[in-house]
Amino acid sequence: MMDKVYAPANLAAAWKRVRSNRGAAGVDGQSVARFERDAQRYLDELHRELRDGRYRPSPVRRRYIPKPGTAKKRPLGIPTVRDRIVQTAMRHVIEPLWEVKFADQSYGFRPGRGCKDALRRVQSLLRDGWKWVVDADIQSFYDTIDHGRLLAEVAKEIADGKVLGLIKAMLGQPVMEATAKWTPEEGIPQGSTVGPLLANVYLHPLDKEMARIGWEVTRYADDLVIQCRNEGEARAALRRLREAVARLGLKLHPEKTRVVNVRQEGFEFLGYRFEGKRLRPRDQSLMSFKDRVRGLTRRRDGNSMPTIIERLNAMLRGWFEYFKHSRKSTFPPLDAWIRVRLRTILNRRKKRRGIGKGRCHHVWTNSYFAKLGLFTMTTARASASPSRQRGH
Repeated sequence: MMDKVYAPANLAAAWKRVRSNRGAAGVDGQSVARFERDAQRYLDELHRELRDGRYRPSPVRRRYIPKPGTAKKRPLGIPTVRDRIVQTAMRHVIEPLWEVKFADQSYGFRPGRGCKDALRRVQSLLRDGWKWVVDADIQSFYDTIDHGRLLAEVAKEIADGKVLGLIKAMLGQPVMEATAKWTPEEGIPQGSTVGPLLANVYLHPLDKEMARIGWEVTRYADDLVIQCRNEGEARAALRRLREAVARLGLKLHPEKTRVVNVRQEGFEFLGYRFEGKRLRPRDQSLMSFKDRVRGLTRRRDGNSMPTIIERLNAMLRGWFEYFKHSRKSTFPPLDAWIRVRLRTILNRRKKRRGIGKGRCHHVWTNSYFAKLGLFTMTTARASASPSRQRGH
């Protein structure tokens, strides 16, 4: 199997994917653009190192990114470009072995599946009467994955010792943060190309057990819900889930895991908040959205208004495409708030005080921004067909 990993055609395909994803440089400082200038030579070197058993992954650069809706930050591990290529090449080879075995209720980081599919399943079950929900979250999942258990699970499908050794080396990559350096004894760095696949492998026994029992589970990475007909069934499902998670050396988050009746209390899943039959973006999603808009509409932005709107539109269209199934009352206040932000920029340029409210609405009307091409979510939501509004 190892010869398939370092095959020149596979490494070239892996490089193509890494190049399209761009991403930051690792500890060696080599960017995607710099690698691209002499890509064939670098790929040839990787081929020889992997073939001869000389390849060793570099340390992972630790970086922190904001967690939407909170003051906390999420640790991100950034491998070097060459390590991302090797991880991608590895994934190309081992992923098909697992895809034929993974459970149908698993949607995260799998080919041809995504958030919309998971949301569609949850909403369909709610419409069919599965109103009692176990809303579960695995605590610090990526940081607490046991390397020994993971490698044992991988070995059930892969017998090639060289491939297993390479995966073990990837799991043991040192982490560098400022002047500190350490080797993790557990966990998978978030940012690893092959990490999401290995995370799914680790949770595969959990998926199998839940499917065997017959629970209506929908899982996306470490975020999952179990839908039941009644409270007793939901309580029993939570007990079994807690036991199954413990057997993997993991824990359910005590504050984020609960049983709810969706008719009486909402729950959150993949950025949405489910409230009865209605959907809306969860509060953290809205806070993250507003932070992004603020970054694109700063008062001192010196660009022309058409340029500002063009940049803003790209973000608005992407956000709306994901959250367009929210109840229609979600969008008018957001559109109005965005126009206030834009009027504030124009107000400042006219050397007027205050934010873009009051008389500013009459100076720069809604139609003024429409003529400049501002994307309006309210209009887009109204123009969506009824069938698109109901489904994901």
